[in-house]
Amino acid sequence: MSTVAAHFMPLAEARTHFAQAPGYLSACTSGLPPREALEAMSSFTARWATGAHDAVAIGAEVEQCRALFARIAGVAADRVAVGSQTSQLVSVIAASLPDGAEVLCAAGDFASLTHPFEQQRHRGVRVRYVPVSELAAAVSPGTALVAFSLVQSATGEVADHEAIVAAAARVGARTLADLTQSLGWLPVPASLFDYSVCHAYKWLCAPRGTAFLTVAKGLEDSLVPIAAGWCSAENVWESCYAGHTPLAPNATQFDLSPAWPVIGGTVAALEFIATIDPHEAQDHGVGLANAARAELGLPAGNSAIVAWPDADGADLAAMRAAGITASGRLGNARVSFHLWNTSDDVELLARAVRREP
Repeated sequence: MSTVAAHFMPLAEARTHFAQAPGYLSACTSGLPPREALEAMSSFTARWATGAHDAVAIGAEVEQCRALFARIAGVAADRVAVGSQTSQLVSVIAASLPDGAEVLCAAGDFASLTHPFEQQRHRGVRVRYVPVSELAAAVSPGTALVAFSLVQSATGEVADHEAIVAAAARVGARTLADLTQSLGWLPVPASLFDYSVCHAYKWLCAPRGTAFLTVAKGLEDSLVPIAAGWCSAENVWESCYAGHTPLAPNATQFDLSPAWPVIGGTVAALEFIATIDPHEAQDHGVGLANAARAELGLPAGNSAIVAWPDADGADLAAMRAAGITASGRLGNARVSFHLWNTSDDVELLARAVRREP
């Protein structure tokens, strides 16, 4: 991944940009905002209350979002479309598949990635599921698209993206990676995939309501901008009304009208994330996660998300009673570690979910 700042902020200093939140182990559910994002959102609210908000200025902030995300994700800015939800953006890809196409997905992957493909069954589109660890081996000559989360939401499992991309290339299939649970701690660039999607409200610490789609150069014509609107043009203010609605010549033709109240907060969050060395963020998050795994009697792993069986919810209840914010998914208890977390959080977890030797 390309670096996004000449000098990165030390992680100890980065932690001071967050409010005190001991026991918050849930970046995989929702990231915490740096203070700059809170200030930006408060500023928007104040301007809105007095009628001083400016749509043209917000449009300029959208372009800042695009440029910042592009730098963090390791792609050119004209490869990035801005939307509000990942399912909206995945739907563009799903609706553009040829009739009868096969989509290969990971079993148990997040619904926002898989559901749009399921809704194309009336055209003969088939979705085939295999465990994420078997995706590369399961690619066949009949596969049109491999769609997978780089990091699985329910388990934290990290997909072998290099093997998947290579297997897809051998049969001429395209790849779609959901980076929502990876970008911000796992330095794997979007440029490795034909398409990617990412919602910024988790590991990128932005307010909920800004998502991104990347489209590899030359693949714009492979997609139909089914949600095209006034923001799909190169000059949006000259293309607001029927009769003159040209599409932008690059990936920005897939833009959706932005959620104005969160754009300034997204700019501020992405500016902050751009000051963090992604490799340090990875080492920090995975290091704390492995310390937690050791306390839980689990083998070391390569993910900042830790999940373990908790079918009756006892561990999740114990964590909540101890003041820990965690989550449960598919019968697992789930915690995660990001920039604001320290070894104190691991100790709190260990006390809450004590494992006898």
